[in-house]
Amino acid sequence: MTQLVQQFLQDLAALGWLDWTVTITALIYVVLSARNSPWGWPFGIVSCALWGYASFFEYDLYLDALLQVFYVVMGFLGLYNWLKGGAEGKVLPISRLPLQQHAWIIIIGGVLGLLFGYAFSHTSAAATYWDAFTTTFSIMATILLVRRQLETWLYWIVVDAAYVGLYYSRGAILFAVLMVIYVLIAAIAYRSWLRQVDQEDFGEKLA
Repeated sequence: MTQLVQQFLQDLAALGWLDWTVTITALIYVVLSARNSPWGWPFGIVSCALWGYASFFEYDLYLDALLQVFYVVMGFLGLYNWLKGGAEGKVLPISRLPLQQHAWIIIIGGVLGLLFGYAFSHTSAAATYWDAFTTTFSIMATILLVRRQLETWLYWIVVDAAYVGLYYSRGAILFAVLMVIYVLIAAIAYRSWLRQVDQEDFGEKLA
């Protein structure tokens, strides 16, 4: 434990402008998204663009770098969708994901994870299958977030927990700690969004 703390403090001392920008903008993005604010997306776009650079050139996590490119594109789509994606161009409301769609997400994510893991296992990429599964399920969770669906936060809890181990295994202690924070924020976000959905459902029953 002492060694882990020392490593974390060393990582903090060695941080450059790239690391600080990624960390701060990522936290702002997640906090604002958890608060159901569309203005978290611009911070997410900046954070993911820089994070992708770090994943590719510093940590040899090629699939994770590719995922960050996807995040940047989805960031623009998410901003538009949250602001104008509802009925008649209004704000997109929070919705629930039908139960049967969870099975498809797990099946598709699992198959793609195996395929990506195998494809990159013959390269110099690190932790290929681990990286592949976190990548594919991150894509699924991001799509749900763009669609403002409640269950996105349940997937993020699991995915971010897996990322804690992945980044720790690569020596990216700061990013591992950041993922721990993400897990906590995702859990809080789920409870917050759930209350909003319950209130809206209750209001519709009274209408």
